[in-house]
Amino acid sequence: MGNECKVKVNGKGVISIYTKDGKRKTIHDVYYVPGLMCNLLSVGQLLEIEYRVFFKKNVCTIYDKYPSKQLISRVEMTKNRMFPLIMRNDLTNSLNAYKTKSLDQSWLWHLRYGHLHFGGLELLQKKQMVKGLPSIEKLVGSCESCILGKHHREKFIFGVSNKAKEPLELVHTDLCGPMQTPSLTGNVYFMSFIDDYSRKTWVYLLKQKSQAFDVFKSFKAMAEKESNKFIKVLRSDGGGEYMSNEFMDFCKYHGIKRQFTACYTP
Repeated sequence: MGNECKVKVNGKGVISIYTKDGKRKTIHDVYYVPGLMCNLLSVGQLLEIEYRVFFKKNVCTIYDKYPSKQLISRVEMTKNRMFPLIMRNDLTNSLNAYKTKSLDQSWLWHLRYGHLHFGGLELLQKKQMVKGLPSIEKLVGSCESCILGKHHREKFIFGVSNKAKEPLELVHTDLCGPMQTPSLTGNVYFMSFIDDYSRKTWVYLLKQKSQAFDVFKSFKAMAEKESNKFIKVLRSDGGGEYMSNEFMDFCKYHGIKRQFTACYTP
């Protein structure tokens, strides 16, 4: 480690992750280190397997191997100069590092009971309140989910308010998915639109990410006809679904200004 201490590696394997468009990728030579409080991804290893990594204006972008132009992830730098990469993994269908060693029984019951503290688990076992609960020991280590759950909310930014003064002056939008469980009609994505002035929200279900442009055109026609107003600014997270040439040309033709932010809600 950076402070010259050592931590034990309990296993090594391969994990599967999903990109923003739902494609499945694999990360090899992943170490299972219970002593670490967070997951670390080596930039050097990404370069060794020919992934393309770019750092510019406090943003890190990771692209698939050449000649593919597929964007795998886009990460903004935090205040402590770190780049937190949050990706959806597939621990059920992949030969991953966590399967190389079975979880300790105490940690297993900690997870089963929604991250209940070990003192509570010991009480349940001593009073025989749970059938089959083994002897629980207080272990040395940290639970990443518990640490993240106890984080303090960052302060709100004070300053001049940029809230819209009329309907459709500013519309926030985002595309979420793919979901692990599809809807009854097979939709795995949803696209949301929030009017900054009225806070009215519209949600559309999509089967494929490529439907985003058609959904936006339908929303624009409906919202503008109902309100007799025109969309002036569209704010999104700058995902690939908003960056296609036809999407940008359409906004330019209709005089819609585009804004990009890490979080689409104000």
